[in-house]
Amino acid sequence: MENRPVPLSILISGRGSNFRAIAQAIDDGRVPARIALVISNRADADGLKYARERGMATRVMPHGEYASRDAYDRALVAAIREHSVKLTCLAGFMRRLGPAFCHAFPNAVLNIHPSLLPAFPGADAQRQALEHGVKVAGATVHFVTPELDAGPIILQAAVPVKEGDSADTLSARILVEEHRIYPEAIRRLLVESWRIEGRRVVFGDSDATLR
Repeated sequence: MENRPVPLSILISGRGSNFRAIAQAIDDGRVPARIALVISNRADADGLKYARERGMATRVMPHGEYASRDAYDRALVAAIREHSVKLTCLAGFMRRLGPAFCHAFPNAVLNIHPSLLPAFPGADAQRQALEHGVKVAGATVHFVTPELDAGPIILQAAVPVKEGDSADTLSARILVEEHRIYPEAIRRLLVESWRIEGRRVVFGDSDATLR
């Protein structure tokens, strides 16, 4: 039982480049998991085509069809539970998840953000970094909580800001690191022991595991 791939769900809204990076890492044997379900809140998300080509189970759940954010979150929870998912990964999912979702899956929902949190939470993090004149930007994998981009930090990667960088050029270099550290964060949570201390995930010397 312990050697079976851990079922994941992936939530997307667009191209799903981090979703593809996770899928590739699974194919390469770097992450002991399988993608059990891909959910998009947009029917035209490019990532859905990729998922269907790979034979993955998909669901389109437009948030506008639900009476409230809470109702939508509860519908997501029900869909994910149908597939006995152990870990949910947000991959460009452009909806903020509230208490109904986060409390259903405590310490089992991940997101990746294009900054070194807690710096520059929210939208346009790369542009925020340039406007503030920082010399180092980066990416952060963290657990999802109802508070925006405030969950415990799992992994980070630094990306130097170059002279003449635009939001697009900086974003492109950060994305390379996103594709590297997101699968690595998943792998470590699945194969290593870990615990949460404040807003930080500490690996080793613990009985906690997602397997």
